Amino acid sequence: MTDPIQITDSHCHLDFKDFDGELPDVIARAAEAGVTRMVTICTKLAQEPKVRAIAEAHPGVFYAAGIHPMSVTEQPPATVDQLVGFAAHPKFVGIGETGLDYHYTPETAQVQQASLRLHCEAAARTNLPLIIHARDADEDMARILAEEHANASFSCVMHCFSSSAELAKAALDLGFYLSMSGIAAFPKSKELREIFAAAPLDRILVETDSPYLAPPPHRGRRNEPAYSALTARVGAETFGLDYADFAARTQENFDRLFWKAAAYEAAA
Repeated sequence: MTDPIQITDSHCHLDFKDFDGELPDVIARAAEAGVTRMVTICTKLAQEPKVRAIAEAHPGVFYAAGIHPMSVTEQPPATVDQLVGFAAHPKFVGIGETGLDYHYTPETAQVQQASLRLHCEAAARTNLPLIIHARDADEDMARILAEEHANASFSCVMHCFSSSAELAKAALDLGFYLSMSGIAAFPKSKELREIFAAAPLDRILVETDSPYLAPPPHRGRRNEPAYSALTARVGAETFGLDYADFAARTQENFDRLFWKAAAYEAAA
């Protein structure tokens, strides 16, 4: 008997109200699809206790925390010490999500940039991967990540990557990872798939960003971690691999980047 094919949803939001009252079923459906691990992301630090509790309640769920760029003016700014303090928890595996979003909130660009730099410092201090959201801010994003990485190196994933080939190259040149979401599975995303296909296979992850961005045939409906398997199948086609081979490679990539989750499982 061969081992079942397993993958990891490296970015989801299980604390969102879209999943209220359904989490056990959502996680069970994920397991049935081979999605045995997931990282649930806290985007507002006031929600950190709830996100942490979800990770504590489910063996395959890990978590990360930060302030989303669209939320930087809705609450007090994070401090580096606050972000570093979260890392004491055994299931806290990443810093963020953070980043820049000039599409929806260009008016807060300066505050976003300051917040991003704080998160970069926390990632460097904890040796945990930075989780980046980038939209319509490629030039500033590339510049700030390069500056901060030169100041104190850190690892990073460009989550739900759907930006330019230039930003992809800038991120890859720094040793960072690109994550495929349901956007990469949309029929009209040929150029995005070409960007992924040109990247090193050992720098690719998969995710849902659920409850958003469901891949076909669920597009337009609520996304959930199980559907990362659908995106992974498109990823396998993009790289010209069997699904099992692509899944195995993305598992290796996740374990390398999110080393704390891998260490937690190894010790369990």
